[in-house]
Parts: sequence; C-alpha cells; structure tokens
Amino acid sequence: MADNAIERRPVRFPEVRSIVRPAHVDERGSFRRIFSQTEYAADVTDVFVEDNVSISKHRVLRGMHFDFRLSKFVQVLLGEIFDVVVDVRRSSPTFGRWESFSLTADGCEQLYVPPGFAHGFYVLSESAIVSYKQSAPYDRASEGQLRWNDPDVGIAWPFAGDPILSAKDASAQGLEHIP
Repeated sequence: MADNAIERRPVRFPEVRSIVRPAHVDERGSFRRIFSQTEYAADVTDVFVEDNVSISKHRVLRGMHFDFRLSKFVQVLLGEIFDVVVDVRRSSPTFGRWESFSLTADGCEQLYVPPGFAHGFYVLSESAIVSYKQSAPYDRASEGQLRWNDPDVGIAWPFAGDPILSAKDASAQGLEHIP
C-alpha cells in the first residue's frame, strides 16, 4: 500500500465505514493525517462541528451511546480498544444487530458511525486515547444509552467479569426502550 493510500474495509452495515490510512514512519517517529474532508469525500460527507478525546484506563467500557442527530468519526491515538456499533434504527432490517472492530493506534483504522447507531468501546490496553469528531454538538437531552450487556443484542465482549462503567452507562436500558 502506498504511503497515502486509503484502504476501505468491508463492514456488515453499508452506512458504517472502516477506513485505514497508514502512517508515514521514519527514524523520527511517525506522521498520519487523521482527517481530510477532500480525501474522504467518497466515504464521509458530514460536516463535523465538535472534536472530543477520551482518555481511559484498562477495563473501562464507554457506551453504548447514540444520538439520532449526529454521526461520529472515531480513531485511536494511543492504545487498543474493542469498538462496537449497534443498529438502533427501529425501522431498519438490521435493528439490534452489532459489529465489532479492533482499533489500535498502530493499525491506523478509522471508523465512521452514522446517525442511528449506538457506539461504545472497551479498553484492551493499559490505557487508550480515543478521538472522535461529531457532526452535531453534544446535547445531554438528545443522547440515548443502550445497556452494554443487553441479552437482546448479545455483544460478545472480550472479557470476563465486570468492566469499569460510569453511573450513566451502568443504568442504561435495553433495546426494547429505544424509541
């Protein structure tokens, strides 16, 4: 693959995009472009208005969050996560289905999560820095949560026992409560 080549990986949901843009590595370290509206136009047409970064330690699970107003563009800057999307669009034939991705800083994979999909991740490494762009500002009143271990969804998380959760994530409801 050429230094600037963009690889598109197949995913279960046609609306979700998995994009790999390799880093340029030399004796000084590495450089990678993390987003280019022009170069990504075939995959992502959203206008992003907010950038966020989470720093999490091992065993933290963040999610499953959704907001029908916005899309996200997710990537790992440090560490490794088990990243998951769930279709929460009631009218969709894939409602309640999920797909996982192993995202690492070294792997340079980026994930486009469109509106109508819950998103969350579990930190596999000692710590992880995750960056994500959003196409609308965060609004607590618009955000929904899906229970991370909802048996109706059946996500096969790569751990045994309980993850470290926020109070909000621990109290999330199941798929049956999604509007």
